Amino acid sequence: MYRYDEFDHAFVSARVAQFRDQVERRLSGALAEDAFKPLRLMNGVYLQLHAYMLRVAIPYGTLSSRQMRMLAHIARKYDRGYGHFTTRQNIQYNWPRLSDTPAILDELASVEMHALQTSGNCIRNVTADHFAGAAADEVADPRPYAEILRQWSSVHPEFSFLPRKFKIAVTGAERDRAAIQVHDIGLHLKKNAAGDLGFAVYVGGGQGRTPLVAKKIRDFLPEEDLLSYTTAIMRVYNLHGRRDNKYKARIKILVHETGIEELTRQVEAEFVHLKDTELKLPDADVQAIAAYFAPPDLTERPEGWASLAAWKKADPEFARWVQQNVNPHKHPDYGSVTISLKPIGGIPGDATDVQMEAVADIAEEYAFDEIRVSHEQNLVLPHVALADLEAVYRALVAQGLATANAGLITDIIACPGLDYCALANARSITVAQDISNRFGSAERQAEIGELKIKISGCINACGHHHVGHIGLLGVEKKGAELYQITLGGSADENTSIGEIIGRGFEPEKVTDAVETIVDTYLGLRLSQDETFLDAYRRVGPQPFKDALYGNAQAAA
Repeated sequence: MYRYDEFDHAFVSARVAQFRDQVERRLSGALAEDAFKPLRLMNGVYLQLHAYMLRVAIPYGTLSSRQMRMLAHIARKYDRGYGHFTTRQNIQYNWPRLSDTPAILDELASVEMHALQTSGNCIRNVTADHFAGAAADEVADPRPYAEILRQWSSVHPEFSFLPRKFKIAVTGAERDRAAIQVHDIGLHLKKNAAGDLGFAVYVGGGQGRTPLVAKKIRDFLPEEDLLSYTTAIMRVYNLHGRRDNKYKARIKILVHETGIEELTRQVEAEFVHLKDTELKLPDADVQAIAAYFAPPDLTERPEGWASLAAWKKADPEFARWVQQNVNPHKHPDYGSVTISLKPIGGIPGDATDVQMEAVADIAEEYAFDEIRVSHEQNLVLPHVALADLEAVYRALVAQGLATANAGLITDIIACPGLDYCALANARSITVAQDISNRFGSAERQAEIGELKIKISGCINACGHHHVGHIGLLGVEKKGAELYQITLGGSADENTSIGEIIGRGFEPEKVTDAVETIVDTYLGLRLSQDETFLDAYRRVGPQPFKDALYGNAQAAA
């Protein structure tokens, strides 16, 4: 698990004291907002529509119960009793008073947490598969490498003022659950024919106003070269990335304008000078970091199989939850539980202080004191014995956290949108709630099957709409909100950017449009086993355009 080292303790303590002085000077008027802005952003503090917002780092989405209880405490003491879990596996507080932010950071530091590099033109929180270390299909746990990258990138003097923000994701399974191909750098941990660990390296993915899928520049990078090769990529970007236009400053634009062959040549040339330097990872250091992530003592619990079968037979709701929200574990007597933060009609990603404390209690009793945050805005208990699933389920039911919809149409990703964000053009939350209510029936969700809806309130794409099977982008047109629909996006190992299907829809018509799309899919799929994405890739956009717009011209 993520741990502070001596540098973290000293640096975070000094940073909190420094920021307390900066806040006091801002509140007294001695420091103007323009001068204060870069200082607060270095500490994860944004100024949103109605209040300041604090974004707290959760490295690769891994938390202990103690840390989750602190997040609950902060929500209750300094905010309005809830927090919002994000697509970077972090948590945001939407209503803290600026005067309280140093105290919040001080309390976070007491449980080895901080808000460093959650904003600004630096390397942001490194994300990973939320089932890392537990998934049955995993080659190796990617989190030790995410931690190595975290330590290397924290206040890195060479990469603290990049042309633009920079995001890295790591996955350790063939099934990509970390969306690595829509990141600036994506790392796929794998083994070569000799059984050695290494990485397939992807560069130049991203969403926003110019969505692009990353290009593979190395099929197999040896484990020992992780930092030297990443440094080579960063140096090429830092040197050639555009600083004259923030909309063209991401590495994806550099890849697009330079060409992947030339960019790869430059990276490889830089790598030659770094390959055998102090950046080479000694095996002893890798093993030392990996020891932080040693799996818990998973004793055999074979009695869980018989108990689970009986419980499922006795309670159809429990059976549905197990089917949808419990993922196979590498140990046959265990599973990984997804705690849905998407109750029917609720706000995606939000959790109250009471719910956070309940999750901490459940994790402590039944899940080896470990909690994950997924980039899909849910929580995960990675190691739960099958014999304990019924008790976990009952505890979650009591807190409104047992919605059986992981991966289904109501498991919606949505940014805060115009309800909170100063950059947004349209609301995301209300649209997500309307769609969730419309499709809330368990029977209908089961009939539809896997279908990922993602909603963004502006072109910055914080809701990942570009890679939604159905993506919704809120835009402003003539002073009114309008929603553009994309279809066919995906953020897995077969990443694709959704296609704009036609003219946009007014807020009151969006849910009807989604229902038309869903009904069209149900009418054309070849069997119940053909998912929405598979059907769309088979037939293309035309049947959906015809259903939405009839014979009218579908203007983009």
